[in-house]
Amino acid sequence: MAANRLDRELESREKTARKKSWSRPTVLPDPMPQDGYKFHWVRVSTMGQPDSTNVSSKLREGWEPVRAEDHPEIFSDAVDDVRFKDNVIVGGLMLCKAPLELVAERTEYYDNMAQSQMRSVDNNLMRENDPRMPLFNDRKTKVTFGKGN
Repeated sequence: MAANRLDRELESREKTARKKSWSRPTVLPDPMPQDGYKFHWVRVSTMGQPDSTNVSSKLREGWEPVRAEDHPEIFSDAVDDVRFKDNVIVGGLMLCKAPLELVAERTEYYDNMAQSQMRSVDNNLMRENDPRMPLFNDRKTKVTFGKGN
């Protein structure tokens, strides 16, 4: 072996690591994760106008507002609305949480709805099908490579 090599203990990854580049901070801070919950930002106001319809629909869906005292790592804006004074609000968005089971059920519901709509579109398309000039309804893609000259 070569005699001019350094011992492994003297080498450090920190000295050879690349310098981290600056990146713009996120507009919405990420809360500390909680087991069994998913977080979501809900619009409370737009351009200073309250959006009560959106808030009430999200609360009916099962999203619960997160209290500011539960997440002190997030700086919250001063809130004019008395209903949300103890909640985490940043830029007109309120932090909410919901159990993972509820989020999974909601996702499955909307996936089923999208599949149902696609079946409806396909059925409507195939209703116009004529054996003399068939319509093709292939949703598959194929990658081919050209033969270079």
